[in-house]
Amino acid sequence: MTTSFPDPITNPITEEDIANYLAITPDFFERNAELLAAVQLTSPHSHRAVSLQERQAIMLRDKIKVLEQRVMDMVRNGNENVVLSDKLLKWARTLFLVTDPWSLPGQMVEELVEQFSIPQAGIKVWDVMPAFAQSDFAQGVSDNAKLFATSLMEPFCGLNTGFEAIDWLPDPQAVTSLAILPLRMGLVGSTTPAFGMLVLASPDAQRFNNSMATDFLARISELASASLSRLR
Repeated sequence: MTTSFPDPITNPITEEDIANYLAITPDFFERNAELLAAVQLTSPHSHRAVSLQERQAIMLRDKIKVLEQRVMDMVRNGNENVVLSDKLLKWARTLFLVTDPWSLPGQMVEELVEQFSIPQAGIKVWDVMPAFAQSDFAQGVSDNAKLFATSLMEPFCGLNTGFEAIDWLPDPQAVTSLAILPLRMGLVGSTTPAFGMLVLASPDAQRFNNSMATDFLARISELASASLSRLR
């Protein structure tokens, strides 16, 4: 194959020209194998001169380290998911075993705090059967809070900006971040009006931040909603 280069005076050869030549001439280094052995590059770690083969080996080892780190991250995330799933199952089991419906909201909150190490949690349920209407968990919810709960298509996570729900907690002044979970019949994302709201709170601003995924909280919301349906 014949390749013509630009005139070296009027149009100097560029690195792109050389790269293109080598790309279309794959047997160049087969015919000039001694060039590969003579090439010296700078090591990315020690800044000393190394051969092309050694530089390639260094780059390969670096890629392997990156892949190993990714594998370790996947394993760690997998282990964390197993732990969370186990806690979720234990929490759900507790809900199934509650025989006294009046105590269900309170036990639901207590178990959440214990299983998931949540500093504070609270719950309110409305539109319940008359037998439960005078219970603490069914009192003290404004119409605005009910409308807010219905407007949530998924759990809300973020900083405390004065939500009414923090007044349902033992220590509202200690709340910096919180998660608000709407309770409704059907899955998260449904447009069914909410019949309750579960609030999780922490003094740590990053515990419930607005960039976190809410899939796991959505499962908690769905399980809580299903369990509390016996009050309606």
